Amino acid sequence: MLRLPRDLYLQMVAHCITGLPDEACGVLAGDAQSGTVERCYPTRNAAASARVYTVDSGDLLRADRDAERVGIQLIGVFHSHTHTDAYPSATDIDQAPDPAWHYVVVSLRDTHPMVRSYRIAGGRVDEESVIVLGQSAVAVAV
Repeated sequence: MLRLPRDLYLQMVAHCITGLPDEACGVLAGDAQSGTVERCYPTRNAAASARVYTVDSGDLLRADRDAERVGIQLIGVFHSHTHTDAYPSATDIDQAPDPAWHYVVVSLRDTHPMVRSYRIAGGRVDEESVIVLGQSAVAVAV
């Protein structure tokens, strides 16, 4: 289960929308045990593509260092699908680096964004619940 404070949920979706026409991406940090996100780090898409994403390595390093500084860890990644469902593509599945991570896909295909989260391990994709919490967390620009 992924627990996402409402303000970070909105920040993530807004970053995906402003990334159009390309896919947008970022990383999430928080408590790995509970799946609670405490920080959202919007990043640049180094691929600059409407079909694939690559989290900018400098942005990833800054996010990881900031999370470590405040005693949390990176627990997931998010990215948008500009014209397809909120389901991991074959490329997303092949490039999923950590089976413990949450892989969030924000579909911008329809008028309202659709947010779904998955666990990906060994090519297997399992959807998990996304709970949007009313509490605040910290939004961080990298």
